[in-house]
Amino acid sequence: MKRILLLLLFAAALLPAAAREKVRAADSRITFIGRTLPSEDGAVSFDWSGVYARIAFTGGCLALEAGDSGRDYFNVWIDKDPVAEPDRVVVIDRDTSVVLFQARERKPQPHRIVIQKRTEADQGRATFRAFEAEGQILQAEGVRDRVIEFIGDSYTCGYGSENSVREDPFRPEDENPAKTYADILCRYFGADGIRASHSGQGIDRNYNDAGRGWHMPDRYLQTFDNGRETPWDFRGPKPDITLIYLGTNDFSTGRQPGYPEFKAGYLRLLGAVKEHYGEGHPVLCVVPRHSQVLYDYIRDIVETCGLPRVYLAGLPARVHDDEADLGASWHPNYSGHLKKAYSLIPVLSTITGWEMEEKPIR
Repeated sequence: MKRILLLLLFAAALLPAAAREKVRAADSRITFIGRTLPSEDGAVSFDWSGVYARIAFTGGCLALEAGDSGRDYFNVWIDKDPVAEPDRVVVIDRDTSVVLFQARERKPQPHRIVIQKRTEADQGRATFRAFEAEGQILQAEGVRDRVIEFIGDSYTCGYGSENSVREDPFRPEDENPAKTYADILCRYFGADGIRASHSGQGIDRNYNDAGRGWHMPDRYLQTFDNGRETPWDFRGPKPDITLIYLGTNDFSTGRQPGYPEFKAGYLRLLGAVKEHYGEGHPVLCVVPRHSQVLYDYIRDIVETCGLPRVYLAGLPARVHDDEADLGASWHPNYSGHLKKAYSLIPVLSTITGWEMEEKPIR
């Protein structure tokens, strides 16, 4: 009898584990990168474009319980670091359970998932409630040693980056931050990226004067892109460098702000960055390629602001062309973003001391 019992126990040990584990999204084993707000019930809410989470687990299935105030698209990468093309794209537009990974396995293998919000705040606010694995939830990779913060507009969000026809209208499904200069820079330097970006936003003037009096220097101080009710407390990892890529919308529709107003807004944004990260925190001010006047504005601000470690990088008019390198609504497609990244890599390398490596930029 004892021999039979031992045989049964040995056989049971060889069978696939049937146990499942379900954890709240705010569990310490889940790593979120970007601005989020955990709630008392363990849910995690966010609306900024490009926020992503890392989850590690065992077993052949991982499901996400989530909800959304609108309709948001998400990139999903399976057992790899993010690249330009996701393994899957999932949509969350209501309270639902979404299977992020499913595979037939004879024993519970370790896996990892990265899920990133593709669409920006105007499309919805997402809430991740819980993750359930067929096996166990493991400790995911934490925040990386290198972190870059990006403050920008539609270019930084990835507006139209999935499209290669400049006359096509914007569609939410064509927005993909993984194909922007920002994520390309992060992949090249092995860094995590934090975004505060919103299409149509400027320093002192939004596109076509929309939302007058509420601009990126204001949104930058908020937990939610589309919410003024919760100030951001700048908790979490401190970035190694902040990159500001704004100004195109200020000069949109054939108009431009006055220099004093533009300078006041830009200094307000620079001041907020320095206040929360320290006077010595490096800031790279990138000038869009569209206007010599805009270049003169930002160059003068950098030269006269009196703040340490504020740098200038101007993108020349031919950094990308207006045919093959444009996507929906005349925004850069992936090819255009690659060329922006190529232009900025040596500048970031010089400022941060991060070595430039001989490897593909993608």
